[in-house]
Amino acid sequence: MMKILKDNEFNIDKQMELQEEHICINNNIIQDSIKKLKSEENTNYNMNNSIINKKKISKKEFENIKQSALKGNSKAQYNLGICYMDGIGTTKNKIKAFEWFLKSENKYTINKNKNDEFNLNLKLAISGNADAQNNLADYYENGKIINKNEKKAFEWYFKSAKNGNSLAQNNLATFYLNGIGIDKNEKKAFEWYLKSAENGNSLAQNNLAICYLNSIGIDKNEKLAFDWFSKSASKQNNLAEFNLAYCYLNGIGTIKSKKNAFNLYLKLGNLGQKDAQNNLGYCYYYGVGTHKSYYINDDVFKSFFESASKGCDVGKFNLGYCFKNGIGIEKDEVYALESYLEAAESENSMAQNNLGYCYYYGIGTNKNEKEAFEWYLKSTKSGNLIGQINLGICYLKGIGIDKDEVKAFDLYSKSAHAGNGLAQNFLATCYLYGIGINIKDEKKAFEWYLTSAFTKCDKGRYNLGYCYENGIGTCKDEKEAAKWYLKSAKAGNLMAQNNIANCYLNGIGIDKNNNKAFEWYKTSAEKGCILGQYYLGYCYENGIGTVKDQKKAFEWYFKSAEGENPKAQNDLGDCYHYGIGTDKNEKEAFDWYMKSAIAGCAKGQCNLGYCYDNGINTNVNNGKAFEWYLKAAESGNASAQNNLGFCYQYGKGVKLDYKKAFEWYTKSSNNENAYGYFNLGECYYGGIGIDKNLEEAIIWYKKALNNGIKNAEIKLNNIYSLYKTKLTIEKIERIETS
Repeated sequence: MMKILKDNEFNIDKQMELQEEHICINNNIIQDSIKKLKSEENTNYNMNNSIINKKKISKKEFENIKQSALKGNSKAQYNLGICYMDGIGTTKNKIKAFEWFLKSENKYTINKNKNDEFNLNLKLAISGNADAQNNLADYYENGKIINKNEKKAFEWYFKSAKNGNSLAQNNLATFYLNGIGIDKNEKKAFEWYLKSAENGNSLAQNNLAICYLNSIGIDKNEKLAFDWFSKSASKQNNLAEFNLAYCYLNGIGTIKSKKNAFNLYLKLGNLGQKDAQNNLGYCYYYGVGTHKSYYINDDVFKSFFESASKGCDVGKFNLGYCFKNGIGIEKDEVYALESYLEAAESENSMAQNNLGYCYYYGIGTNKNEKEAFEWYLKSTKSGNLIGQINLGICYLKGIGIDKDEVKAFDLYSKSAHAGNGLAQNFLATCYLYGIGINIKDEKKAFEWYLTSAFTKCDKGRYNLGYCYENGIGTCKDEKEAAKWYLKSAKAGNLMAQNNIANCYLNGIGIDKNNNKAFEWYKTSAEKGCILGQYYLGYCYENGIGTVKDQKKAFEWYFKSAEGENPKAQNDLGDCYHYGIGTDKNEKEAFDWYMKSAIAGCAKGQCNLGYCYDNGINTNVNNGKAFEWYLKAAESGNASAQNNLGFCYQYGKGVKLDYKKAFEWYTKSSNNENAYGYFNLGECYYGGIGIDKNLEEAIIWYKKALNNGIKNAEIKLNNIYSLYKTKLTIEKIERIETS
C-alpha cells in the first residue's frame, strides 16, 4: 500500500481569513441593570457648600444666606428653605421652609398643571414624609414637573433614605455609584444598596448582587451574588430572574444548570422580555438546556424575531444571521443585511463586524471593500475584538485601504493581549512569517500558538500541532503534534481533522489505525475540506479503512478537484484516463491534467507532458511535452525526471544531450523511480553520458527488476550469457548479492 504523504498547507491567506460573528447570547444586562452602571458621567457636585451636611451654622452664616435669598439668589433661597425645615441656624418653621423652597424655583419652572402635586409632595417632604421626599427627588432627577437638578435630587434622596425609604436608599446608592449630584463613591453605593436590599427592595437586591459580582465597593463574592439574585427573583423581579439565568448558565455562585437557565429564559420570554427572548433563541439554536433538532429552528427564528421586534439589538443581529443562513426561515441575504444594518446603527459591534463581512463577500449587496473596511473600523472602535482582527486582515491584504503590515501586526497584538485566542493565533503567524516586524521569530510564534491553544482556539491548536510536528520554535514532538491535532479536530477544525487522519494512517505520534484514519478523512471531507475530500477518495480507491469503491473514489476526487485542489485534479484526470470509477474519457483527462499542471501540481505537469508526448486528446508536440516534463522534474517528480532524461537521450523536443540524459536518470533513480533505475542501467551498459560499467549496470537493472520492470531481467540474462567470461567469479557474486 502506498504511503499517503501529508499536505502541511500553511498558507497565510488560508490562515488569515475574515471572521464572521455567530449567533450569540446577550449577557450585557448584567452590566446594565444598575442605572448608568460604571458610567463615565460624573457631575462632581461638591457637598461642602450644601446646608444638608450641616447640623449647625452660626447666626452670621444664617443671616448671610437670608440676605442672599432676599436678593433673589435661588441657591440661597433653597438653602434657606432647608434651614427653616431642619432648624439649622434658626427655629424650625415648615411654612417658611415651604415658601422659600417655592421661591427658589423660578415661577416658570414648575409645570402649572402639576403645581398642586408638587406643592403637596413638598409640604409632606418638609414634614419628614420619606415617600414624599423620594417623590420630590424623582421630580428633580428626571425633570418631572420641575426643572432637572441632580444635586437637589441627591439631597432629597438622602433625606428619604435616612428616613428609611428603601426605594430612596436604592436610588441614593445609584447616585453614589455614578457620581450623580455627588462625588462618586462605590463603597457608599454598596452600603446603601445593602440597606435597601435588607429592607426588602427587590431592585436593590438585584443591584447588590451585581456589586458582589463585579467587585463594586466590596470584594467579589459570586456565592453572595447568586444568593441576592435569588432573593430578588423570588419576588418576581424579572431583571433578577434574567441575571439568575446567567448565573445558572455560567456556574456563577452555583452549580451550572443549563436547564434552569433555559426555564428562566422561557418564562421571561413568554412575558415578552426582549433580552430573554433573544437568549431563548440562543438556547434553542445550540441546544442549551433543551434538545437541539432541525425542527426547533422555527423556535429559534421566532424567538429572535420577537426579540428584534421589541428593539433588542442583539436580537436584530441574530435575526440577520438567521436570514443569512436560512435558519427557521427561507434564506434571504437582503433581509439579513437590513437586520445587521439596524443593529449596527444602534452601535452593536457584532452587527458592524458582520456588515463588513457582507460588504466584502457581496452578501445581500454589491461587493464593496471600502464599505467593508469602514464597518470593521466601526466595530473595532466599539471594542469588538473580532472586528479588530478583521481590520488587521484589511491592512494585511489591502482590503478597502492601502496595505500596512505594521498596522495589521499592531491590531493583532492588541487583540491578542486582550485575551482573544484567534488574534493570538494570527499574531503567532505574523511572528512565523515576519509580517509587520523586522525579523521572523519562530520561538515567539510557538509561544503565541501555545497561548492561543490554551484558550481553546481550534486554529491555535492546529498550528501548535503543526509546530510540534515540524519542530518550529520547539523540539520536534510527534506525540504532542497528534495530541493537539486531535483536540483541534474534535473542535471542528477541518485541516486538523485531515492531519489527525494522516497521523493515524502513518503512525505519527499515535498508533496506526486505518479505520480511524478513514473516519477522520470522512469527517473532514463531508464538512468541505478539499484535502480531506482528496484523501477520502484515495482511501476508497485503495481500500484504506474501508472497502474499495472506485465509484466513490471518483466522486470524492471530483469534489476536491472542483474545490481547486491540484492533486485531486490530477487524480481525477487519472480516473478519466484509466476509467477508474467512471467511463474512460481522454478529453476530460487532458482538461483536468491541464488544470492541475497550471495550478503547479508536479504530477499533473508530468501527465500533461505525457499527453503531449503521446498525442492524448491533442496533437503530438514534443516541445510542449519537454516543457511540462521540465517543470515537473524541477519540482522533484521522479517520473518526469525519467521522462526528461528520455527526451535528452533521443532529442525529443530538445537538443540531444547524453550527459544531461544521464544526470536526469540519476535524479529519477535517487527518487526511487523504477524506470529511472532501468534507464540508468542502460546508460552504464551502453556508455550513454557516462563510461561503460557492467557492474553498475547490473546493480541498477537488478533494482529495476525488483521494482517490477520485466525488461531488466532480459538485460541481466544477456549480460550473464554474453559477458560472463569477461567477469571474474568474485565480481559476479558480489554484484548478485548487492
